Amino acid sequence: MHVGSLTIVKLPNGYAADFYEDFKRRIASRIDHAKSLRWKLAEAPFDIDRPSWVEDRDFDLDRHVLRGALPEPHDRHTAERLAGWLHARALSRSRPLWEIYVFDGLPNGEAAIYSKMHHALIDGGAGAALTEILYESSPHPVDDGPPPGSQAAPSQRADTRDLASSLFAAYAELWRAQTSPADLANLELPRTGGSDLASVLFDAAVHSAEWPLRLAANASDIAHAYASALTNAFKPDSLKALGLLSAPSTPLNAAISSERSFAGVTVPMDRVKAIAAAVNGKVNDVVLALASGVLRRYLAEREALPRKTLTAFVPISARERGDAQTKNQVFGMVVPLATDVDDPRVRIDAIVAGAAASKELANPFRALMPHLAEVPTFGTPMLLQLLAVFYGRSRLADSLPPPVNVVVSNVLFSRTPIYIAGARIEHVFPMSIPVHGQALNITVHGYVDGLDFGLIAGANVVPDVDAIAQLVPVELAELERACGVAA
Repeated sequence: MHVGSLTIVKLPNGYAADFYEDFKRRIASRIDHAKSLRWKLAEAPFDIDRPSWVEDRDFDLDRHVLRGALPEPHDRHTAERLAGWLHARALSRSRPLWEIYVFDGLPNGEAAIYSKMHHALIDGGAGAALTEILYESSPHPVDDGPPPGSQAAPSQRADTRDLASSLFAAYAELWRAQTSPADLANLELPRTGGSDLASVLFDAAVHSAEWPLRLAANASDIAHAYASALTNAFKPDSLKALGLLSAPSTPLNAAISSERSFAGVTVPMDRVKAIAAAVNGKVNDVVLALASGVLRRYLAEREALPRKTLTAFVPISARERGDAQTKNQVFGMVVPLATDVDDPRVRIDAIVAGAAASKELANPFRALMPHLAEVPTFGTPMLLQLLAVFYGRSRLADSLPPPVNVVVSNVLFSRTPIYIAGARIEHVFPMSIPVHGQALNITVHGYVDGLDFGLIAGANVVPDVDAIAQLVPVELAELERACGVAA
């Protein structure tokens, strides 16, 4: 469940230093600006509740920033294959959940950086915020000194109280709390912050008492969100979208192995925007249309294209504007890909309409996400782990109809060039999470004047994911012709 990227950088002309050492020094100089990179998990006994973040007091940068070596022929394709292999390896839970590998020696003065971080710690918005912290807007980095303030501390505090004092403190805080909705909505009772069994039980009890009060304080907002969702659900376009919640089965919807295959490809942003303008859509609509055309071609070549349209799960950020916290805040919507339509122009028009209807249906639930994220989970993590193991080993994904066929995500990375240790970043190919039943994940980063597609798959299902990636520019040209846009 980690996300990552394969970043290609261009070293400065005449560069003769050791890029790995320069890169590591830059990360070391900035790591105090990203406190979450020092957090590790403190798991609850028997996994009876969610783990907590705690600071790793034995943090060692050398265990997270590593030097890699590319085998022959030292090219980008080899880097992609190696990144796919590295992405199959789970992160160690004994230390902070991230790693970076630096590979130099690529042709034309390039280097590759493979990075991964667990999705529990980061999402697309948080990744962009972290990039701004660690990377630079100039090839000549400026040391701006120590951070002006610290990020939110891990939930497990350093000055933990014993159970008795925590009990009295929570009781006193509850009585002191004002009864107005605004006060109860932000109610936070004291906790022990400990990871021993007694502390976990106490903190779970406090959260179970606190959460209903917060929920009650936000009852009007929650009721409004449900009312809006119900109203939208009975609109004609929404009813059609609801009918797509059961997707057709394809060879891509199967149980996956632990191996990964990965490929990246870039298309020009201006060409994508021209198509979007021609169909009165957005860049994201064109990304979905490209994914649709690519999957249609790939499955048709294998005589496996279903008559019913494929559907895509499209993540949506639940962040408020300006929120740069390094944590996961995301939900999503299901969009029909119109793969049952032959004409590319008619297909993209259907995708634009379908995406608009799905977004309208999903939008009211955005207000519910902060409340759902705080649902008490005592006793469920262990059960969920057992269910996940059972689902994987039973290979039920090979026989059950999939809820969706593919995950397609589009995240703006940066509109301006960024640098690291003096090297200019050329491409950022994202690497996300294939799962049982959705063996292929297509994630896109908008960077400067291009869209970097990262396609990652379970290698037992899609060993030739590069063949899918190479269809992206072919489909882009096809869409341009169909929409009357000059290439």
